[in-house]
Amino acid sequence: MGEFKVQPSSDAEKTRLLHIEQQLQAQARADLGLPRPVATREAPKRRRTFKVLLQAIVLSLVVAVAHRYVYVIRPEVHRESEAWLANPYEKLRMLEHGYPGHGHGHGHGAAKGNGEHHPHPRHPGKHQEILNGKLAEKLFLTVPNAASAIEASRNYAGKPHLAGTPGDLQTAKDFLSLLQTELGATSPAEPASAEPIFSAGTPESRNATLNIPTLDKPTAWIDVYYPVMNTPLDHSLEILGEDGEAAWKAELEEVAEVQDPDAHKYAEAVPTWHGLSKGGEVKGKLIYANYGRQEDYKALIDSGVSLNGTIVLTRYGGIFRGLKVKGAQELGAAGVLIYSDPRDDGTVTTDNGYATYPFGPARNPTSVQRGSVQYLSSYPGDPTTPGHPSYENSTRTDGGNVPGIPSLPISWNNARVLLKEIAEDGQNRVVSLVNHVDDKVIPIWNTMGVIPGHIKDEVVFVGNHRDAWVLGATDPSSGTVSVHEMVRGLGALVKKGWKPLRTIVIGSWDAEEYGLIGSTEYGEDFADFIDKYAVAYLNLDSSVSGSRYHVGASPSLAHFVRSVSEKVPHPTKPGLTLWDANRDQGVLYGDKLDEELVQMYEEDLLNADSVGVSPLGSGSDYTVFLQRIGVASTDGGFASTLHDPVYHYHSVFDSQPWQEKYGDPGFLRHVAIAKSFGLQALGLADSIVLPLNTTHYAVELGAYLDKVESIAGTTSLDVDLSSLRGSINKLQSASLALDKEKYKAERDLRRIIRSIIRRRIFKRNARKAVCAIKKVFGKKCECPHKKALREQHTFHHDHVPTFKSVSGEDVKPRVGRYPGWLSEQRAEERTRFGHYGAADKPKFPYKRLRHAIERLRTVNKKLVAFERGFIHPDGIKDREWYRHLGVAPGKWLGYGATTFPALTESFTIERNTTLAKYEADRLKGLIDKLADGIKPAGCPRARNHARSQAV
Repeated sequence: MGEFKVQPSSDAEKTRLLHIEQQLQAQARADLGLPRPVATREAPKRRRTFKVLLQAIVLSLVVAVAHRYVYVIRPEVHRESEAWLANPYEKLRMLEHGYPGHGHGHGHGAAKGNGEHHPHPRHPGKHQEILNGKLAEKLFLTVPNAASAIEASRNYAGKPHLAGTPGDLQTAKDFLSLLQTELGATSPAEPASAEPIFSAGTPESRNATLNIPTLDKPTAWIDVYYPVMNTPLDHSLEILGEDGEAAWKAELEEVAEVQDPDAHKYAEAVPTWHGLSKGGEVKGKLIYANYGRQEDYKALIDSGVSLNGTIVLTRYGGIFRGLKVKGAQELGAAGVLIYSDPRDDGTVTTDNGYATYPFGPARNPTSVQRGSVQYLSSYPGDPTTPGHPSYENSTRTDGGNVPGIPSLPISWNNARVLLKEIAEDGQNRVVSLVNHVDDKVIPIWNTMGVIPGHIKDEVVFVGNHRDAWVLGATDPSSGTVSVHEMVRGLGALVKKGWKPLRTIVIGSWDAEEYGLIGSTEYGEDFADFIDKYAVAYLNLDSSVSGSRYHVGASPSLAHFVRSVSEKVPHPTKPGLTLWDANRDQGVLYGDKLDEELVQMYEEDLLNADSVGVSPLGSGSDYTVFLQRIGVASTDGGFASTLHDPVYHYHSVFDSQPWQEKYGDPGFLRHVAIAKSFGLQALGLADSIVLPLNTTHYAVELGAYLDKVESIAGTTSLDVDLSSLRGSINKLQSASLALDKEKYKAERDLRRIIRSIIRRRIFKRNARKAVCAIKKVFGKKCECPHKKALREQHTFHHDHVPTFKSVSGEDVKPRVGRYPGWLSEQRAEERTRFGHYGAADKPKFPYKRLRHAIERLRTVNKKLVAFERGFIHPDGIKDREWYRHLGVAPGKWLGYGATTFPALTESFTIERNTTLAKYEADRLKGLIDKLADGIKPAGCPRARNHARSQAV
């Protein structure tokens, strides 16, 4: 009989038969006593279960790690990176040479100089916020406030403080006290308890500044300079009758009502006179010369009027007052009178229905604008020590920048009598002018403060002058108040442990009103120091006199000051920024408005560049920094418009009551300027790459040349400026390359620091994981640095061998070998945890970090050198004190800026073809040298290859 097989008819049938077969096999194995085999389908199932479980575990670990990385490690990397970026230079020193502190430092087991040890430093990103960057800005912005600003203003503007007077000295001490209180500043000289007031030129004064790069804590002091200035003795102004007797005598002093108690109290505290004016007595016929500009004098001469022996009457405005006197003197005038004309007050006049101050916002008709008549565009500072500091025993000249004829400032009340006298129906009688002054050496006081930074050879200067003609609630005390609030803000940072990346030097300058004397004498005294260390100068004069925000700056700082202004809220309009206030106008309107004034006002607005920032001329304390030494500078504040309450410039009515009622009710603008000024200081002090935009500067040079070519087109001079244009184009290309260089330098530094921090944090977390595992098994886990410190304190004496004394006792030595051995052990610990030996360098890329920092340093030096590149040692023709060929005060403007001044004035004033060609070549040489100086040096490999080829 053949074999019979059942053929399954379906998959289900196959499965059933297989199951029956497995059961029969299992039964047979049981009958034979054999072990039961493992089910063939259970093994793959367990493997699958294990695989799924393993995948779940891995996935959970990945998610946990990712979560920790995103929410813990990455923020920690960011915080610690920012901490490193706050001072990468010091971090590099720590990595290469151990922790700071004269070789011993303050962490990782390194000993202090007194033999004690610092505790193990915390990880900054994990346990505490590092106060730099946005965190520092945020804290700073919380400090300046209106209540404090008003209190400070009442202190500074509550009494007269003319330069060189006891009131001025008191404000110098008040500002010194502010620096000591808010910054914790101490005297830079010994004994520290002594009052730090130093005569300029003495070792104490010299060392206070020259030792700034060595300072580790804030310091403050007062420098005393000794310029020649004048004070009023007596003066008079009369119209003489035919008999030679006075037919009319002017009331020269201001008259203040009790509604302004401060002005009323001090109306005659400081007589109305011109600083640095010529003393004398003159008589002559009166000639009206409008603003006293060159075109005004030319119009008189062209109409056949002779100024010889006359007394010229001009109104304020248009140009610096000293140049009005200079122009009249050169035409033979005997004296000059300058008055404040209501036509220059815009719409806020009695003609438009406004009451006069203190009963309304219009000009008080007795107000007088005091001021210096120094020839500012020739040179600023002490007239008797041009180019040199005015020490007490300085050798002096006669002074080449002061008038040779007397002058007086007068009020509108007096001026309208004189204008009526010389009108068509007037008597045109002889006028007598008397101006007796006392010329003498007068001490002045610059108060200086220093906040040392991590980078010792890069210094940010900030300054504001402190002296006033009388009370000066606006000029300069509004600026002083804003600086006061800035110092309080910086002090809050210092008290929280903040230290700027770069050193900040604060100057409260004196005698600015006489002719920028305090800042100029300091700049001439320390010109080499400033040239070597200063990266920028930030100036504040009057911070609030009206409603329109304006700012002037070196073109390299234009974008920076605008961006800072955009961070500060508008003081009175929610939703807007401080920068938006540059379009603000006052709210006092009227039908009557002088057309000439409007034209001048609109022309002034057109001076701003494409960013909205104007070039700097002169008239404030940035002058010596920018135009003699070549330090990029800024200046700004709220200024009057044609529709603001009248600001009584240099009058007794520039008082605290006026400021609180009309100038800045609530002092919100004072605070906004304080915040903006402080953010400028923080930005320049703490930026890794200096915020200097050389490309914008280079582009503006092209616009400067456009102006020159436009002027040249109106003359008959034939001068080819195409080669100068080519040099400017070359500089623009070089600056674009510098832009790329500084971007890559900062980017690479940030990448290297992040890689170092990530590695440290990963190691730290791995160490924690190991410690956690050890603790599970009952083992101790101790930080390696703490362990090293513990061993350092315990094992020294234990390993010293004992010996038997005469009495048989065991004794350990206390002298001899032990101190030397102990010193060796401590030195070894410092090498392990502080100073690294040649074979024990840290394991991370410190060399790359060093190279990245060196690259950044090179970039910053090029940025600083850009402004220096326009300084020519020969200066500008006929006013060699000014050395900047890019911008200077106009020769016949004083305050206003002239770009490419030497070249421009060769066309407008000299009208000399040979001189124009010479100036174009001189400027071209500076620009070519500057372009070559900022070119990228190439990659290190290329430089090394070039060196090898040279060898």
